[in-house]
Amino acid sequence: MGIFDFLTGEFIDVIHWTDNTRDTMVWRFEREGHEIKYGAKLTVREGQAAVFVHEGQLADVFTPGLYMLETNNMPIMTTLQHWDHGFKSPFKSEIYYVNTTRFSNLKWGTKNPIMVRDPEFGPTRLRAFGTYTVKVADPAVFMREIVGTDGEFTMDEISYQIRNIIVQEFSRVIASSGIPVLDMAANTADLGKLIASAIDPTMKQYGLTIPELYIENISLPPAVEEALDKRTSMGLAGDLGKFTQYSAAEAMTSAANNPAGGGMAAGLGAGMGMAMAGQMANQGPWGAAPAVAPPPPPPVEHVWHIAVAGEVTGPFSKASMGRMVTDGKLSRDSMVWTQGQDGWKQAGEVMELAQLFTILPPPPPTA
Repeated sequence: MGIFDFLTGEFIDVIHWTDNTRDTMVWRFEREGHEIKYGAKLTVREGQAAVFVHEGQLADVFTPGLYMLETNNMPIMTTLQHWDHGFKSPFKSEIYYVNTTRFSNLKWGTKNPIMVRDPEFGPTRLRAFGTYTVKVADPAVFMREIVGTDGEFTMDEISYQIRNIIVQEFSRVIASSGIPVLDMAANTADLGKLIASAIDPTMKQYGLTIPELYIENISLPPAVEEALDKRTSMGLAGDLGKFTQYSAAEAMTSAANNPAGGGMAAGLGAGMGMAMAGQMANQGPWGAAPAVAPPPPPPVEHVWHIAVAGEVTGPFSKASMGRMVTDGKLSRDSMVWTQGQDGWKQAGEVMELAQLFTILPPPPPTA
């Protein structure tokens, strides 16, 4: 190799970075001895920024473009200027590439419930989770405050801290927003913008920004959700008085269609029908309420279903159940169910039916 080729090799260098990862935020251009040659070509692609560090101090930040490191304010790191050092430059320079694209689909969520004062439910605990995106807005501040001399800085190294900041600001914004819990689902977009704006001053101190923050779900504790479901069911029922009349009419129809009920079921249905007819007759021509409240309808007798070998029979009246006990077709262990009962139970465990198994005939008369 000639002396001209040797000098050309000493003067020319190419500096660039292509990233094939998904989470690298900062990457240091590795050069033996950290020497940057005079006339080196620095390539900065779109979505990147190059931070030039000379002798331990941040010298400059390069935006996308092609640069020739040969101006007077760039350190001339050529061994030809330092013959007395044996071709080893005492000046050390480093170039850090900073990824300025958005890091998306990052998760955040509350570890513990957040206490808020809801105007309708009172003190309430909430949980929430969602996603966010983060971007390096100021490479110089990001290098000074976060990265330091880390040669390869990834998103995982700072995501935990960002999540803590998001949860803190989310708690503050939700507590002071005054939005009822039932209306939060319709305002998640506005809440996300408020939280992102509240986080922005803190993130600027790190050289970062959060362009987007999404709230995917805001949930209540299971006990509160169960109470809310019951309240919704009551709202669907509407007028409880009319709902009770409708339930009584349904029971009357079921009793009338029950062949096991016999004449008792028919009489019960007739009695309930007469009671309801009387209520309708006492109403005025314009449907006004009667002056005197009618007597309540007679109580509805329970009818029972029996499960044997996976098959359900019935319904049977209590009188029919008594005859089945006498005939040996119904025992204490038989599984029975009636309307309003919580699941199937053994007949001996139901108080109303247990009496059927304890009735004994009186002692025989003396001779």
